[in-house]
Amino acid sequence: MPDSRTSAHRDSLKGARIARGASPWLLPTVATAALSLARSRKSRRAAAIAVPTTALAAGMLWFFRDPEREIAQGRVISPADGVVQSIMPWKDGRTRVAIFMSPLNVHVNRAPLAGTVTSVEHVPGGFVPAFNKESENNERVVWHFDTELGDIEMVQIAGAVARRIVPYIPQGTKVEQGDRIGLIRFGSRVDIYLPEGVEVAVEVGQATTAGVTRIDRD
Repeated sequence: MPDSRTSAHRDSLKGARIARGASPWLLPTVATAALSLARSRKSRRAAAIAVPTTALAAGMLWFFRDPEREIAQGRVISPADGVVQSIMPWKDGRTRVAIFMSPLNVHVNRAPLAGTVTSVEHVPGGFVPAFNKESENNERVVWHFDTELGDIEMVQIAGAVARRIVPYIPQGTKVEQGDRIGLIRFGSRVDIYLPEGVEVAVEVGQATTAGVTRIDRD
């Protein structure tokens, strides 16, 4: 299995595009930094403002990076960059794998399998930290995919800072494994439910890379 931490490091060295859905946060920040830099030669106040605004703009560019990935082989691959927070058997026989995404991770999520999006449901809720047990009641988007393994459920969960989930594609869309399907702004969580009989290949505390880390085992 590829080392997801190594893959994430390689991503940071590649040219990466900016994630769709980033503009409401990114454009004002970059514009403010550019204006402050332009005025910094003539104004001490502008020069003082230019330092933090430029740093913030650079941070935003880093956060909203969307690197290309060489999609791995396997039945189910990780939909998110992050760390496996929990692996929990579900009452209906499925297994939930929860992946916590910190603000340092790439926040573009990818399709775990090829198939057809059968539903995309927005569920209103709170905004407690995504690693908190009470995050079960957070704002979320629930996805269902019709795949060769049957129905696969994936849930994007907003965190304390992540106040907006941006789905890229609507119900009825056919996706290939590893296709970009949405963005969660800032720290958050992604859950994927593996069907009964599918063995989990990852473990709690393991780093994952969207489109690269295999979630299931043959």
